[in-house]
Amino acid sequence: MFNSSLECMKSVSDEIAMQLKSAVAKHLFRARSRDVEATLLEKSIMMNLNRRQFLKSTAAAGAALASAKVSGEVNPESERNGFGMLYDSVRCIGCRSCEAACNEVNKLPKPVVPFDDDSVFRQKRSTTPEALTVVNRYANPNGNDPIHRKQQCMHCNDAACVSACLVDALNKTAEGAVEWDNWKCIGCRYCMLACPFQMLKFEFKNALNPHISKCTFCIERLRAGGKPGCFEACPAEAIAFGKRSDLLIEARQRIADNPGLYVNHIYGEKEVGGTAKLYLTGVPAEKLDLPKLKEKAIPKLTESIQHGVFKYFLPPLGLFALLAGAMALFKRKDKDEASDKERNNG
Repeated sequence: MFNSSLECMKSVSDEIAMQLKSAVAKHLFRARSRDVEATLLEKSIMMNLNRRQFLKSTAAAGAALASAKVSGEVNPESERNGFGMLYDSVRCIGCRSCEAACNEVNKLPKPVVPFDDDSVFRQKRSTTPEALTVVNRYANPNGNDPIHRKQQCMHCNDAACVSACLVDALNKTAEGAVEWDNWKCIGCRYCMLACPFQMLKFEFKNALNPHISKCTFCIERLRAGGKPGCFEACPAEAIAFGKRSDLLIEARQRIADNPGLYVNHIYGEKEVGGTAKLYLTGVPAEKLDLPKLKEKAIPKLTESIQHGVFKYFLPPLGLFALLAGAMALFKRKDKDEASDKERNNG
């Protein structure tokens, strides 16, 4: 049993060491010019570090990580003047013009099923790396025309994905978007697990440089003074764009003016601390697959636990250092045993 446990530990340490080397290689490749052979450089660095140097370096990195931000932060400028989008499912006609605009703005591949083909509504869809916005159709419980619902990243005010990211590859911008930075991302996918809406998708087919894909809120267009593509394309005025605070006023006014048309609830106003994407619906939100969530932001729920782990226990890189040390010991033990075996045979 003891030998079995040792073998198990060895296997785990080997796997983590491989993941560490992969992450190091990825960042070295991006940091050097194209003329530098990043893989050879990474290999040289790893070979030249002896065990003591590696552990010292890892411990230092772990200490830095322990003092770093471990929870999401609400951008104060975003809170004051951040943009938002109000989607009105009562007005939506399911034309998928928003999908087509998103596809064009983000230069995504054309879909297998054309945007004007209603057959896509036969099954519920979620976003993918090739479709950052999708529209689904739902049966109307009141027996009237079907209901449609646009689906994309919600750009939470205090985003769980931002909190979960170990390297600050996700951040809440002053414009109101949650922005992903490919140069910082190490591909750990913790953000995907953290998202309560499951809107972050991993580009598995691109093994050398995988992307985390989601709605970008057309952030580059916003910074240039433009507006989101889906907003500009909607022919039914089902999408409103502007300051989030103004959109909340508009949403409350629509509910007050049409009490029998809308549910008296603005989805996204308070859910998980509030989101930049807001919904008005004519049926309860859960009927349109919008999850029922608490008002408190997820990072606020996990903040005390995260701080405790990083303050009083070993940070993740410290654990990597211990496992790497164990791996080195296992390899040395194997080498010594092989040497003894050769001497005995000789």
